[in-house]
Order: sequence, then structure tokens, then C-alpha cells
Amino acid sequence: MPLTVVPTPIGNLEDITLRGLRALRNADIIACEDTRRTRILCTRYVLKKPLISYHEHNERGRTEQILQRLREGQKVALVSDAGTPGISDPGAVLIGAVIAEGLPLEILPGATALIPGLLYSGLSSRPFLFAGFLSDKASQRKKELEKLEPLEATLLFYLSPHKALPHLADMEALLGNRSAALIREISKIHEEVLRSSLGELRRLAEAEPFRGELVLAVEGKVREESSPDLWRQRAEKLLQEGASPKDIVREIAEEYGIPKNAIKSLLFSQEKS
Repeated sequence: MPLTVVPTPIGNLEDITLRGLRALRNADIIACEDTRRTRILCTRYVLKKPLISYHEHNERGRTEQILQRLREGQKVALVSDAGTPGISDPGAVLIGAVIAEGLPLEILPGATALIPGLLYSGLSSRPFLFAGFLSDKASQRKKELEKLEPLEATLLFYLSPHKALPHLADMEALLGNRSAALIREISKIHEEVLRSSLGELRRLAEAEPFRGELVLAVEGKVREESSPDLWRQRAEKLLQEGASPKDIVREIAEEYGIPKNAIKSLLFSQEKS
């Protein structure tokens, strides 16, 4: 029987899928990051299944126990506290072991904070790169950011609220004061989107620490053009042809990789002249 990886809601319990519920109901046992958190979901949907812990501190040892259950034909469902196991959550070690041993594996689609965070940001999604959590060690974090600095892709990070300030400060210093968006408590009552710049987000964190689960989207490095006026000429031409500012911003940002704020500034100056 397969190991079934089941994404769980990141906030609103209604975000569990019907297929995910069926997988949990059919499982012989559920391996979960925190049995207390998973029990809340099980109680909500009347899922009376045995739970075993599977988290970052025991996943190496627990993996062999789960593999043995799978070899014996048991159905094992794997969940994390929220979102998809293996994505900045425990699960990658077990998934890799299942694949290496040639055992059946089933990955269900479902809730994740990553994609809503990207879409809420308004930044380009073509391409984007998920960087997850940066290192807590300042020296290692600097190395990670230096590798990301030249990339033109929108960068997506997960942030811990009590570590947000030093991480934002390092991003501003090493990536520059790029456009950014902080998305807080996705799918929950206090969901909030702050679209600004890394510098302004850092100042907000200094004034009052952020709370809740955080996704940070950061604009990719703007590529240098052989002709820096090329995108401006294109934008002005679209404006003369009667295109709406919103459509112009979208098209220029996608075609030339120019920050949307820079395009809006150009259009505003054209309207005033």
C-alpha cells in the first residue's frame, strides 16, 4: 500500500480537500508533525485513526518504522502541521526513502502558503523561486542571499515572526531596497497583505514585530538592457495607442522584467506632462 502525502489546511480547516479526507479515512495510521495539531483536524472531520509523531527531531529513526509498515501492506498517511509535507516541513526524508526503496507513493495536491503568497504579492510569477526559510546564522544567511542576489526570478521566503527583523535587514543590505510584499496569516481571520519595499517592511518590523505565519515575496533582480530606453518607448507607445495604465504595467513588467513601481512612475509623469 502507498505512503500518501496529504496536504492539510494552513489556517481555515475548510481548505482540506475531499480526496485528502478520503485518504485520511482510509489510512491505517497517520504520521504527523504534531499529534495535537492533527487531532484538531481529526476531531473536526470525525477521523478516528491512530496517530504517530513524525517531526524534524525523530524523522531519521521514525522513517524505518514507517517503511516497515509500508512493506507489510499498511496504508500510511503523512501530514504536517499545515500545508504540504516536505515543503519546509518534515517529510522529505521519508519521501526520499520510499522512492529509493521502490515502494508505492501518492502525493496529493492541496493547501500551501507559497502560491497564495506569490499571487497576493502582485510580483511576476514568471519565473519565481521558492527559497523557504533562510538560515538563522547570520554568516550562512549572508551566503544564501548572495547566491540569490543575481537571480531575475521573484523570490519567495517563509519568515518566522520573531526572526523577521534581522532577516529583512540582511535582505535590504544584500539584495537592495527592492519591491516586496509581506503576506501574513493566509486564509485566517487576520489575513493581511503589505505591499511595499524591503526597507519599509524592515522599518515596520522595527516599530512593531510582525505576528503570525509570514510569506515574503521579493522582486527579482532587474536585468540590464542594451537600450535602457527601450521599455520606456514601448510604454509610451502603448499609452498613445489608448491602452490602460493597468494593462501597460502588466505587459511591460512581463516583457522587460521592469519593476511595476518604475512603470507606474513613468506613466504618472506622462499624465502630468
